[in-house]
Amino acid sequence: MTEDNNQRCGFVAILGAPNAGKSTLMNHLLGIKLAAVSPKAQTTRSRIRGVMTEGAGQIIFIDTPGIFAPQKRLDRAMVNAAWHEEQDADIRLLIMDASRGKIDPHTLPIIEQIKEQKTQNVWLLLNKIDKVDRQKLLPLAAECEALGIFEHIMMIAAKHDDGLDVLKQKLLDAIQEGPWHYPEDQLTDLSERLIAAELTREQLYHQLGAELPYVSTVVTDTWENFKNGSVKIQQTILVERDSQKAIVVGAKGQKIRDIREAAQAEIAELAGKPVHLFLYVKVAEHWQNDPEHYENWGLEFKA
Repeated sequence: MTEDNNQRCGFVAILGAPNAGKSTLMNHLLGIKLAAVSPKAQTTRSRIRGVMTEGAGQIIFIDTPGIFAPQKRLDRAMVNAAWHEEQDADIRLLIMDASRGKIDPHTLPIIEQIKEQKTQNVWLLLNKIDKVDRQKLLPLAAECEALGIFEHIMMIAAKHDDGLDVLKQKLLDAIQEGPWHYPEDQLTDLSERLIAAELTREQLYHQLGAELPYVSTVVTDTWENFKNGSVKIQQTILVERDSQKAIVVGAKGQKIRDIREAAQAEIAELAGKPVHLFLYVKVAEHWQNDPEHYENWGLEFKA
């Protein structure tokens, strides 16, 4: 770790409603994919920390699950994790889908809670500005500013890196002096196994029906490195019913092959080495009530 008396360090939590663009933002700020991304809501389940070190500054970004009205145990654990991480952050980035040209109704409850708790150091990021008439953005920004709870309001299109350089510099300028928490070459505190599982789970969102990804998960069972630099990974996709297993496998096994090939390419790109991925599908009716999964994701089982 670089020794520098002028080191600066800060924790930045990324908050927002499901599908607002939280994971896309963190991935693009870091220049590497750590969090699963899909057009479907509630893709992120775990607390994911991404580390960005530039010059004397180090920012630990915390990508949180989306904040929504929870119904099931997993939902409650995800929302609880999001609010918990927010409390420990130095700066909170509330990201809102601005494509409607008005305050997103899914973000409104989060704004109300921020107002009620009188939360400090909240920055509002109006995301997806490439999808809205620019003439609607200034009135929207003015409406948000009138709430009196945001230290900064910025316009970005995270998917296209629009506005991210300015955001990054403002954050580096805002963090306080203090020692780094991670070595300068470390990008995350997640294990390789969990990242690989996240990348495979992302493919479930991309390639399966609307509901199936929400009742499934991925576990990395083994990770074996070979002398030639390649790695063999075995993962299990857990579903709740036999009918769901049949969908994941697909006719003549075509769907599971498509998932495997896409996930293998993503994992290999991130790992920087050849990857041999083997996927298995298992029915585990009550996997959402297994505390071990919650522990792996950094969630409270009894939330």
